[in-house]
Amino acid sequence: MVRVLVVDDQVLIRAGLAALIRAAPGFDVVGEVDRGEQAVAVTAREQVDVVLMDIRMPGLSGIAATERILAHASEHRPKVLILTTFDLDEYVYGALRAGASGFLLKDAPPERILAAIQAVAAGDTLFAPTVTRRLIEAFGPPADDRRIPALTSLTLRETEVVRLVGHGMSNAEIAGRLTVSAGTVKTHLNRAMTKLGVSSRAQAVVVAYESGLVVPGARGNQPGV
Repeated sequence: MVRVLVVDDQVLIRAGLAALIRAAPGFDVVGEVDRGEQAVAVTAREQVDVVLMDIRMPGLSGIAATERILAHASEHRPKVLILTTFDLDEYVYGALRAGASGFLLKDAPPERILAAIQAVAAGDTLFAPTVTRRLIEAFGPPADDRRIPALTSLTLRETEVVRLVGHGMSNAEIAGRLTVSAGTVKTHLNRAMTKLGVSSRAQAVVVAYESGLVVPGARGNQPGV
């Protein structure tokens, strides 16, 4: 059973999402709230698998609420799925940096919403590499502001894995490129993420771009895109 918290300051959207989720087998609505502060409080006391998070709300924004929820999570770490009106939005970029697992447009069809909730609950991310690059190119720091020092704690192999993740490659594709097992790639990536202080693959992609390890718009080593 996937336990979902619905967070949106528009009552019709919030009620509609909650009704959709309740009617679907395998899902349970833990609560419905209209403020970021309430979302932080509910996730602190309830076991929540996925937070459907509105990004623009009075008071604590969806981005700030996402940061607090993930920072204070104990062993059970909820996944955050951002709800937005626009597919290319500076707020979505902020949510990606904060550790959200993906984003959904508010006008997405019901089956897409349910599939997205199920996917992030299972540990997948819904920031496609192409969308991530578009967001970083549009809202990331200027090229002159990018610095490599964030990566100095990584080994050469960990750095290479992060670079290839930044280019949108899967663990299996990276394994083929480096002639190692997918398990070895996963180990290198997990160690790199721990050193970098990030908790999601999407955040690792952001670090790869913001550090200058991957250059937005450069396609030379980006297979499959």
